[in-house]
Amino acid sequence: MPRIIVYGLDSIGYRIFCLLRDQNATVIGVSEQPIPHESELIIGDLRSTDTLVRAGIDTAQILVITKEDDALKLDILLKARLLNSRIRIVNRLFNESLGERLDHTLPRHTTMSVAKLAAPIFTFAALEKQAIGHLGLYGQTWPISEEYIDAQHPWCQRKLSELWCNDARMLIHYLTSDTTISLVEAMSLGMTLQAGDRLIVGTKPTRRQQQFSGVEQFNKLLNWLGQFQRSVRSGLLVTLVLLLTILVATFTYVNFGWGQSTVADALYFSVGMITGAGGNEAIAEQASAEVKVFTVAMMLLGAGVIGVFYALLNDLVLGTRLRQFWDVARIPQRSHYIVCGLGGVGVKVVHQLTDQGHEVIVIERNTHNRFLSTVRARNIPVILADASLPPTLKTANVTKAQALIAVTNDDMSNLEIALTAKQLVPSIAVVVRSNQPEQASLMRQVFDFAAALNPLDIAAPAFAATALGGQVFGSGVTGNILWIALSLLITPNHPFCGKSVEEVAIAADLVPLYLKTPNQEIHGWDLLRVALNPGDILHLTIPAKNIDRIWQTQGSLPLLT
Repeated sequence: MPRIIVYGLDSIGYRIFCLLRDQNATVIGVSEQPIPHESELIIGDLRSTDTLVRAGIDTAQILVITKEDDALKLDILLKARLLNSRIRIVNRLFNESLGERLDHTLPRHTTMSVAKLAAPIFTFAALEKQAIGHLGLYGQTWPISEEYIDAQHPWCQRKLSELWCNDARMLIHYLTSDTTISLVEAMSLGMTLQAGDRLIVGTKPTRRQQQFSGVEQFNKLLNWLGQFQRSVRSGLLVTLVLLLTILVATFTYVNFGWGQSTVADALYFSVGMITGAGGNEAIAEQASAEVKVFTVAMMLLGAGVIGVFYALLNDLVLGTRLRQFWDVARIPQRSHYIVCGLGGVGVKVVHQLTDQGHEVIVIERNTHNRFLSTVRARNIPVILADASLPPTLKTANVTKAQALIAVTNDDMSNLEIALTAKQLVPSIAVVVRSNQPEQASLMRQVFDFAAALNPLDIAAPAFAATALGGQVFGSGVTGNILWIALSLLITPNHPFCGKSVEEVAIAADLVPLYLKTPNQEIHGWDLLRVALNPGDILHLTIPAKNIDRIWQTQGSLPLLT
């Protein structure tokens, strides 16, 4: 296995370090502070070149950087490349656009995002699919689940080969209760699933077909009218006061002003005087002292009323109210998903739910959130309010929602939002983000949430898998076994070249998913029988501890990098 340095043992860094060590990888941990019960770490300033040297940067093949500060990670990256120009770097970056540019500019640099890795698991939990990982196959994200076979399981006593050929399912890994055997070898021997066996399965996601009835559209219109009435109530009141002021001024000038003035003249003068536009001031100058005093009073009153009127009109036309009215008009009436918090995880959950055909409402408190324009470009309604307040959730039709996902960056806010939703609708499925791993499972059990998930725990296996396997499109953990899904390029000098997929699968304990040749993609039983040729790309899953079995090549690394 390659020599790997995990640089910065924060919560996710230490998790990656432990996963790699559990897979018997040659891994060096570098931390700023000592960690209890860990005596073989490199302790030092992460910005120091001396720390990199002591970690063995000159002989390492892979460097994993997981600290939160993007500026610090860039500093580490530059120094590491100067010390070892061939090292492959797996970099956690919050600025994804910068990460994409680094990937295109620097060879052997892979940017990874915790939000991007964690969001699918939050989405699956909201869809009531308990996933231990995910695969990126055929342009879709497949949830990975672990099937525990017991005597009542519908697959008990079924042959593994019967489950193999199914376009909506991918068999990932097979574990028996009493022996160690690869999935392909078990199928070749005609083995059946027994009580106590475990099978890791990927399931093809299905897209929900949205159906909008006339009744739903009518209800949305009524909802919009009610919201519009509540929102413009103050504006209507100010408008009424303005009209009443003009009416009183006009009546006064007609009856107590100038004897020769008509109603039109009085109205013209009143509107000009109140709005500040002016009009026929010479007449007012010739009026009695009482009329002049009355005119002054109307000017002062009109200046205040017209100022408030213009402010409300400007807010309605140029401000956010018109957008809010439009958002409210599009709020679904039932079977929708409410996403609270439009951060990195939240926006990706929104995209995945809508990509699968589900209706979504976003609740975000920050009116300057950088993802608002992205979400609204997809015509997704946004409520700019505090999601922990019952009126906000009622506006989002929480009583008819399918699930609520609380994924703000603050644990206490997430908990408050979730408990408010549970108070309003005890039966609603709630998925909560928790940044404290030890609290997540406790919260789920105590408050009966559908799921309480820690993004860092979800993302750690993918970082470890990428460090071990080059181009990874999926990963997961079952027990203490980390499995990874990767793409393997068959080169002329690769030991798999010329052999059948079934033969290499049994020898390396891997599970083939599909084979991409220059002319076609091969699946099912045909996949097992085909021979591997130079230029073929085999998409497979394999336990991380066995990764060195596909690294035993006479030439260059056969993984797509």
